[in-house]
Amino acid sequence: MTRFLTTHPSSERGADIRRMGPQPIALAAAVLAVLIAGVAAVALWRSSGGTPPEAERLLQARQLQVRAAQASEQLVEKTKGLEVTQQESIDQLQMVQQQLQTVRRLVASQQADTKRLAEQVAGLTEAVDGLRQSFASSQSEPAAPPTRNRAVRARAHAMSAAHHRRSKTRG
Repeated sequence: MTRFLTTHPSSERGADIRRMGPQPIALAAAVLAVLIAGVAAVALWRSSGGTPPEAERLLQARQLQVRAAQASEQLVEKTKGLEVTQQESIDQLQMVQQQLQTVRRLVASQQADTKRLAEQVAGLTEAVDGLRQSFASSQSEPAAPPTRNRAVRARAHAMSAAHHRRSKTRG
């Protein structure tokens, strides 16, 4: 190789003529070769399976979209499940309310029947008391008409009065 700086033999010490040699061109060529090799290595790396940052970001964005869609679908499914459960609860509540109304009607009917029967018992009690008094008075009177007819009439009267009361409560 040649020297960087050469001095001319005819020059004096202070007036050296410096001449540049071929080395700076070689150095520039070497730097250019290294740059080209670097660019080629990056291109080769990307083409052989390395992913560029833009593609990675795009892939990550798509993955996030897929996850968001899956989460959204899960929320929709859970919401539908809650709607079904809520509707089932509403249906059960309505059924219980209908049963409660039926029970209330039955209780009211039983109370009316109980009241009617109590009135009939009271009428029968009055008839029995009347029969007792009649029997007691007939025993004290020796020449009284037969008590059997009077008892039968009193019983018939009590039954018709109870029947009359029962028809009033039903109507």
